[in-house]
Amino acid sequence: MPASVAIFDFDDTLVEKDSFWLYLFLVAGRFASYLILGEALLRYILKKAVGRPSNTDFRTFIKAHLLHRLLVGKKEERLRTTARLMAGKQKRIHATLQALKEHKEKGAVIVIASGGLDLYLPSLLRDIPYDALICTEIGVENGVITGEMVKGNCVRARKAERVAAWLAAHGPFEESFGYGNYPDDLPMLALVRHRILVS
Repeated sequence: MPASVAIFDFDDTLVEKDSFWLYLFLVAGRFASYLILGEALLRYILKKAVGRPSNTDFRTFIKAHLLHRLLVGKKEERLRTTARLMAGKQKRIHATLQALKEHKEKGAVIVIASGGLDLYLPSLLRDIPYDALICTEIGVENGVITGEMVKGNCVRARKAERVAAWLAAHGPFEESFGYGNYPDDLPMLALVRHRILVS
């Protein structure tokens, strides 16, 4: 039985600010990204106004619209190549990164659990030691992005569900640690014994 597991959120926990928007700006540009954001907001408001609310929460609705309008039809290889341009563009939170390295040195299993995309997170984590990555996975068919979040938007309650499933499949662990931010990561942090709020 592994002695311990340490689960880390990514945005606002290991790095400052949101990696999703940085990625969209690199792929599509700021103007197009904000234009499609406005379109998504208008669509959400109109749905509510006519009594046809979305079957997803507000932020997931917006994220799904952005993915559909900005990424669908693009080559997966090109998008993964673009991800490499993100390296060094986010300031790392050194205290949390040091905690991760210390857990790893003590033999802990390191899990990164993020709402970020599988298109870019492996590039951003290239020099960070981890054993498993749980994140928002984007549909790909024949090397082309289809746009859907195939296992849902890996945030809040959905992230907690996926982390719980991972723990059930790979545990039990004698000790468990979680690092995340308030309030989004509270459902995930409720799954572990030692909870550290980073921001």
